[in-house]
Amino acid sequence: MRPQQRLELAETIAREAGERIIDARREHRFSHHYKDGHELVTDVDVAIDTLISERLAAKLPDDERLSEELAPERDRLGEADALWVVDPIDGTVNFAHGLHHVAVSIAWASRGEVCLGVVHAPFLGETFTALKGQGALCNGKPIRTSHVIDLDRCLVGTGFPYRRDGRPPLMRRLQAVLTHCRDVRRNGSAALDLCDVACGRLDAYYESVSPWDFAAGRLIAREAGARTGHLYPCPEGIPRDLYGENLLVASPEVHEELAELLRAADDERLD
Repeated sequence: MRPQQRLELAETIAREAGERIIDARREHRFSHHYKDGHELVTDVDVAIDTLISERLAAKLPDDERLSEELAPERDRLGEADALWVVDPIDGTVNFAHGLHHVAVSIAWASRGEVCLGVVHAPFLGETFTALKGQGALCNGKPIRTSHVIDLDRCLVGTGFPYRRDGRPPLMRRLQAVLTHCRDVRRNGSAALDLCDVACGRLDAYYESVSPWDFAAGRLIAREAGARTGHLYPCPEGIPRDLYGENLLVASPEVHEELAELLRAADDERLD
């Protein structure tokens, strides 16, 4: 199947999943539990993950799949010729609380390189898509990242881990950004934060997240002109496109300056 056909398939599946998510919210028919005692999971997450897996398997049974519920060994991520990377509901807490920043995220990678991405926001009525080397779209129209050149004018998105004991080390980064940038937004969906960078609503985004959270959104942001990278070198054996620790995506003109600011905050924490 050609990349364009895969993209169309992913978009069709994402839209179907979005309709199911809207129905579940409207009918208030979902329950939830906490994975590992702190991470909220609803039965809709599981149902949508199953739906997407079934739709992909029906068309491309030999393709591998990586999602929060289905995770191959990380050291094999770069080996698969065809790997779907799926987050059925990015923004589960938002979904459960009636907020609108919720997305279905579907990416496809070959040998560790993400080649296409779809992020569908059912409550916002927006669908972001990208093919590697062909630009990025929102609802079929081209989008571009901002070209802000001054760090003090940057609106920056980020997030925090579910585990409360993992948050204090990130406070110095947050303080540095609040001191040197315009402001911070914490919207609760990494995929949509990256798409907001792609269309210039945010000037930058940093966080540590899982592959299914960012794979599609990072490609969309990069294809829209954003500079993508990591604050520190990626470990050997894990593809850069699927490594989410210390991720930084920003307008090209401020990417390095923001990276230096965040690393300096880390150094201060370690002193």
